[in-house]
Amino acid sequence: MVQKIKQDISLGSNIRKLRKQSHLTQEQVVARLQLQGIEISRSSYSQIECGTYNIRVSELIALSELFQVDFNTFFENLQNKNPQQ
Repeated sequence: MVQKIKQDISLGSNIRKLRKQSHLTQEQVVARLQLQGIEISRSSYSQIECGTYNIRVSELIALSELFQVDFNTFFENLQNKNPQQ
């Protein structure tokens, strides 16, 4: 029996917005993350922005430093699509 995994709230759209505000390409972000010791491919980073990859805390910390924002910025304007009742 195959169980479907429910899609959780994605930070991807906010991360994409921060990247574009920083005038960086995905390749440039990945290169800077790798310089910080984060092993990530451009494909995986793209999946973060699309919301199909669960971002790790270490990646979130590195992105916070890269974009020079606090963690609240990643969570702005997010809403739970499937609120628990």
